[in-house]
Amino acid sequence: MPFKDLGLSPELLKALKPKTYPAPTPVQLELIPGVLSGRDAWVTAPTGSGKTLAYTLPLIEQLARSMPNRETPVPRSLGYVRNTKLIRSLVLVPTRELAIQVSQTFLSLTAQWGQACKVTVVFGGVSINPQMMGLRGSTDILIATPGRLIDLLAHNALKLSQVQTLVLDEADKLLELGFQEELQQILDLLPKQRQTLFLSATRPTHMLPWAQTLLRNPIEIHIQGDTPEPGVILQRVVYTDVAKRAQLLKHLIKESHLKQVLVFVATQHSSEIVAAKLRVAGIAAEPFHGQLSQGKRQQVLADFKAHRVKVVLATDLAARGLDIEKLPAVINFDLPRSAVDYTHRIGRTGRAGEEGLAISFVTPESLAHWALIEKRHAVKLEKETLLGYEATAPVAPQGPGNGGIKGKRPSKKDKLRQLAAGKTL
Repeated sequence: MPFKDLGLSPELLKALKPKTYPAPTPVQLELIPGVLSGRDAWVTAPTGSGKTLAYTLPLIEQLARSMPNRETPVPRSLGYVRNTKLIRSLVLVPTRELAIQVSQTFLSLTAQWGQACKVTVVFGGVSINPQMMGLRGSTDILIATPGRLIDLLAHNALKLSQVQTLVLDEADKLLELGFQEELQQILDLLPKQRQTLFLSATRPTHMLPWAQTLLRNPIEIHIQGDTPEPGVILQRVVYTDVAKRAQLLKHLIKESHLKQVLVFVATQHSSEIVAAKLRVAGIAAEPFHGQLSQGKRQQVLADFKAHRVKVVLATDLAARGLDIEKLPAVINFDLPRSAVDYTHRIGRTGRAGEEGLAISFVTPESLAHWALIEKRHAVKLEKETLLGYEATAPVAPQGPGNGGIKGKRPSKKDKLRQLAAGKTL
């Protein structure tokens, strides 16, 4: 089915470049008509499946349909009187990079309407004053990270009382503990009667209570493919010691002739340290984490896309929303703390029909966590060993002492039992 059969206007269809968007993806086929009909939606679809365009198009179409004739008076209730602070559609995202990516999609599709369809993006890490200026005269569609949106609300720069559609993009991350308090503050300011869309690549259990509370009789769309097809992404596991990972990383980059690699690490400190070690070895590498300024983050991404930087060392949250065209390889220097994040990580490569490579370093200490990831994603990968980088440390003991694995920490009762038995935690 082509885009023209989904209820989109000829003006909007003209903005869809056939080479970029030749035909609707499965998630777009299901979601676009549902959003246009006013239904709430809960969408789970793999990274790269076209979720952003699936909600962007109907939001723009809804706005275009309600645009008044230029020669007729504009009702204040529609939010087009530019001395108001009203928002029509609010898109919440967890990271600056995803905010920029989503806004670019909106802006490219609404350019033909000019200021009649105003799109604004706001995020932290930069001065708030230009963003406050940009919100003057209202905006129709706002893309925001939760923290910066709350800052703008505190400055009385906008109002959420007339929001008609709320989108939670990467809803699984937004609903984790780090964002729940901020999200609740925002929800308290939104009208009860609204359209709400949840979109994410995974559907962890912590999302269920929020979905049951916020969504009203939603369309549930679940596109299979959370675990990437082996033919698209080659997944490898290398078994090594913690202390050998940096040298192993250098070896793989040089010996495998990897021209561009996104490396995931657990902490901001690790991204800085490992990047420094790679630079000493003559490999152009840069850290990428939340404490960097927005200007620095954008510069790192620009250098990475232009191949001036070969390796980017990123933390999970910072990497959400990164879209590097034809990225050949992803390496898990540290395994993701949450097993569901494995999908997000390796989904950065092997996109749009391209072949990709995903390598995970597994150590004796992380064996139990890797087993959990394999179970969650229904994969079983052979552990490779490379000469000179073999694991020599003993296998970590199993049981309640594996506190580094999310959801597997010893409970208070476990600790009391071990203390009573004379064991040391």
